[in-house]
Amino acid sequence: MKEPFATKIIRFNKELNFSKELYKGIQVLNPFQENAEILDIMDSFYHKFYNDSNKRKLIIGINPGRLGAGVTGIPFTDTKRLTEICNIPIDSVVSHEPSSVFVYKVIEAYGGVERFYGDFFINSMSPLGFVQKNAKGNWVNCNYYDYTELFEQTRPFIISNLKKLIAMGVDTSNCIVLGKKNAKYLKLINGQEKLFDSITVLDHPRYIVQYKSKEKDKYVTEYLEALS
Repeated sequence: MKEPFATKIIRFNKELNFSKELYKGIQVLNPFQENAEILDIMDSFYHKFYNDSNKRKLIIGINPGRLGAGVTGIPFTDTKRLTEICNIPIDSVVSHEPSSVFVYKVIEAYGGVERFYGDFFINSMSPLGFVQKNAKGNWVNCNYYDYTELFEQTRPFIISNLKKLIAMGVDTSNCIVLGKKNAKYLKLINGQEKLFDSITVLDHPRYIVQYKSKEKDKYVTEYLEALS
């Protein structure tokens, strides 16, 4: 009997660790080590939607943000979507993340969480996030590609984890990548590592809700066409 995908991804998340000292004092955001409830949430989510050995298509984001996966441990899923749509309550924290709102509009249009998560698995180029202090001294999100030095420091970690995701049994015929700049780096890595046969690029949900909110229905359609 094959090991369920849920078991593989839960183990993958629990083993995630990146302790290298990073450029400009950037810190790693690891939700699986920073909030004990996240482990229970993750266990519930993946056992609910991934407790089988079916092959799924891969959707790749950038890296977890402070209000989305950085809080819940589930990519593009804030606490509101987790509770109201996935029916998995979280008690320790509350978050609202605009990207999550858009992604769950796509999921609803696709046919709902059961159908969507039955066909797709979402992860990130870096499955751990990054934060840095701004001029006011507040910790804010940072992307792995914001600095050339940060990308070079995280590149081996990114490649290693992409290979681990593939080893879990995801479909490598096509990878859907979110964000044009993110796609640039995935294509760079893919050209060297030959991980995916092809790559489909979509605008990132954050870009859509921040700059193209009046056109979000058009982007939902674009996503559905890419997912079909």
